[in-house]
Amino acid sequence: MTRYLLAGGGTAGHVNPLLAVADRLRARDAADEVLVLGTAEGLESRLVPERGYELATIPKLPLPRRPTPAAIRFPFALRRTVRQVRRLIADRGIDVVLGVGGYAAAPAYLAAHRERVPLVIHEANSIPGWANRLGARYADQVGIAFSGTPLPRARHVGLPLRPEIEALAAPGARLAMQAAAREFYGIAPERPVLLVTGGSSGAQRINETVVAALDDVLAAGWDVLHASGGFRDAIPLQREGYHPVAYLDRMDLAYAAADLSLGRAGTGTVLETAALGIPAVFVPYAVGNGEQARNAREAVAAGGAILVEDAAFTPTAVRETILPLLGDRGRLDSMATAMTSVGIPDGTARAVALIDAAVASRAR
Repeated sequence: MTRYLLAGGGTAGHVNPLLAVADRLRARDAADEVLVLGTAEGLESRLVPERGYELATIPKLPLPRRPTPAAIRFPFALRRTVRQVRRLIADRGIDVVLGVGGYAAAPAYLAAHRERVPLVIHEANSIPGWANRLGARYADQVGIAFSGTPLPRARHVGLPLRPEIEALAAPGARLAMQAAAREFYGIAPERPVLLVTGGSSGAQRINETVVAALDDVLAAGWDVLHASGGFRDAIPLQREGYHPVAYLDRMDLAYAAADLSLGRAGTGTVLETAALGIPAVFVPYAVGNGEQARNAREAVAAGGAILVEDAAFTPTAVRETILPLLGDRGRLDSMATAMTSVGIPDGTARAVALIDAAVASRAR
C-alpha cells in the first residue's frame, strides 16, 4: 500500500488537477491512501470532501510582498506550519508528496524535504508561482503544463484533466455526446454553438461585449451558450438561440456542445480546449503579470486559437474577428486540428508517472 499526500489549492486551477490525480490514484489501487493538504479558506475545503477525500488543513500563509509586521511574523509562522506538516507525514507514514502550488504547497515541500520523502511538483501555469519555484529546488520530479515554463529539470506533461473531460478527448467521444449535450442546454442538435465563458465570477468585458454583439452572432445562424458568472441577473435577455446560465456545472457537456470557444485564457480553459480540439478565441485577463497571454501563446502560434487583447475586445472586434469565423467551417476545422496538435489529453497519466518515478528512484 502506498500513502500519498497531495498538497495545494486555493483556486480551481490548483484543485481540479490535484483531484484528477487523486481520482487516478484511487482508481488504480483502492488500497492506497490519498490525503489532501490544504487550507480552510481555499476552494479545496469544499471540493475535496465532496469528492470523498480526507482534507488536512494548515494555516493560510501569504508570502509578504512589503516590509510589514506580517512580514516579520512570516518566518516564525512558516516554521510552525512546516513542523505541523512534518508530524503529519511521519504519523501517517506518507510515501510521496505531490504539490500543485497554492498556499499549502510551500510548507509541504519543506516538510517533505526535511523528512526525506520523495517530492513531485506540478506547475499548471506558464509563469510559476513562488511556492513551486521553491519546491523545484528539492523535487525528485517536476512536471509542467505549458512547454517553456521556467522550472529546472521540468518535463512537459500537460494538465491533469478531470475524468469527465479526459473521456471527451477519446477519438469521436465529443461528437458522440454532442446531440445529448445540446439537448441538455435546450439547443437544437443541428445548430452550431459558440461557448462563452469568463470563469466562475464572470468576465465583465466579455459579457458586455457578447451581449452588445449578440444579435449579429445569432443572425449568423449560431446559438450562444453563455456562462456569465451571474451577469445574467444584471441584464436579463431573451433571444431565440441565446442560452445564458450563471455557471456551468457540467463543463463536459458544454465542451461537447461547442463548435467554438470564447473566453479568458486561464490554464484550464486553454489546456482543456486544446486537449479536446476546440477552436478558441482567447481574451486574456489584463490584470497581473501577463500570464494569461503566455498561456495562449502556443495555441495561437499553432493556428488553433485567436488572441484579442481585453481592451480591444469590443462589439466591433466581434464583427471583424469572430463573425468571419462563424461563416467559415473550413477554417474552424483547420483550427480544431491545430488545437489538437498542441493538446495533451493524457496529462493525468503523465503526472502519475512522475509520482511513480520519484518513488522508484528513492527506492533504488
